[in-house]
Amino acid sequence: MFSAFSSIDDETTDTAVKRLDGIGHVLSGLDILAIQTQDDMNRTLWTLDAATKCVRAVLAEFRTQPATEQLVRKSRNLIDLIERARDQVVSFQTSGAVLS
Repeated sequence: MFSAFSSIDDETTDTAVKRLDGIGHVLSGLDILAIQTQDDMNRTLWTLDAATKCVRAVLAEFRTQPATEQLVRKSRNLIDLIERARDQVVSFQTSGAVLS
């Protein structure tokens, strides 16, 4: 789901975009289908929550930069993907697929 964010605009030198790319790259390693236990689920949800906070921190730090529109668009896309992944994890749990 997040693999598209591992190489957002490779030519961009903007530090904020590189940080967002890094967050997307880390998230691309998450495998929601590999969740088997409650601990796996908790760890995945914690990772998604931390990633959301990181994206918001990048936005706050670079909000005065000239490429703000591009940064906001990429941030929104990443947060939307994080929310969809979070919804998948929660629905995965409610379906009974996660072992206690």
